[in-house]
Amino acid sequence: MGIAGSIVDQDFLQAYLSMRTEVIDMSEIARRVEEEIYDPHEFALAKEWVTKNCIEAEDTVNPPEYQRSKTQRDSDWDYCIKMVMIGRDLMIGNPVLAQKGFIEESVGRNAIAAGFQGQRQWTDHWPNGDFMETMLTSSFDWNGIREPFVMATENDALNGISMLFGKLLTNRAQIFSDVRTYWSPVAIERVTGWKPQGRAKDGFIHLINSGATTLDATGQMKDEKGHSVMKRFWDIEAADVDKTLAATQFSVANGGYFRGGGYSSTFLTEGEMPVTMCRLNLVKGLGPVLQLAEGWTCDIPKEVFEQINKRTDPTWPTTWFVPRLLDQEGPFKDVYSVMAAWGANHGAISYGHIGADLITLASMLRIPVNMHNVASVDVFRPSAWNSFGMDKEGADYRACATYGPLYGAY
Repeated sequence: MGIAGSIVDQDFLQAYLSMRTEVIDMSEIARRVEEEIYDPHEFALAKEWVTKNCIEAEDTVNPPEYQRSKTQRDSDWDYCIKMVMIGRDLMIGNPVLAQKGFIEESVGRNAIAAGFQGQRQWTDHWPNGDFMETMLTSSFDWNGIREPFVMATENDALNGISMLFGKLLTNRAQIFSDVRTYWSPVAIERVTGWKPQGRAKDGFIHLINSGATTLDATGQMKDEKGHSVMKRFWDIEAADVDKTLAATQFSVANGGYFRGGGYSSTFLTEGEMPVTMCRLNLVKGLGPVLQLAEGWTCDIPKEVFEQINKRTDPTWPTTWFVPRLLDQEGPFKDVYSVMAAWGANHGAISYGHIGADLITLASMLRIPVNMHNVASVDVFRPSAWNSFGMDKEGADYRACATYGPLYGAY
């Protein structure tokens, strides 16, 4: 893949996280589709549910040469539904497969996180993995409300592990997004005529992604005060699911780079929710480092959104992100600096301000934190860190280097 994060570093996963990985060629999905290694009864249920609940958007993006016929689109839906089922079965298994004679396939991998490469060896021929990634990372599907999975777009293992950190700390679905574009107040007003205000007054980062943007991120779930939240799956109600689906459309994939078709979830995150964006990066000679930014999603007028959305791929889901800024020089002096300091074009976004929890977790795993906007009074690190100096950030690096990976040599 095009970014270094998509190269799975198995030594890092073993040494720092005590995790073993298995690499499965994407042809396994094609094999299971062709040989019908899935539950046919569930497929029938899923197809009925998708037909009833997944709103297909009108294709206004593709030129005539890329538009797909009704027959092709229906076939794409069938394939995409099967990919969801197969992706899940690969992760956790399915006893129904044993009843069909596929004993080995029924076991699964006991996986707590996964990723799908997709581009381009897959997407030039078959439907993309967007629907699979979106549905697996959501807290519900045709079987009802359930625990969300972690499934990384483009097999970005580092962002997948970042999503896993957020999920384990919060028990909530995680957003996978491209850290795509910085919109300054000047640019917003020039393009749309609207002068940004409120959360958006200093500009915002356009988080957008074709794949694993969980539907929980629509902001349609509400707490008792009517505020938008991303609920823990056991708190989600049927009405939350209905509102989420009503706020989502599924757009035919852009044929310019998804020649095999597919469907991308299309929605706008609403409700100005508190969120934390984080990402693990691997640096040659240094090892893993974690960066994070606490902030909020922000709302802007609908007509402003529509104008800005035309500047990118309008078939993908949008989340406007505003980090908490700090009155000092550094990566949090303004919104642009946060994006400029980000280690890759992907970020994992969790509901809530969980930066202090991520910093403590990183200390436990001996991973230094190279960027954060959490108040020092809220940061907890092991008391042994005090022996490595009083400059807390430098002490973090020195302590992690001294103790080394928690589970072995790297």
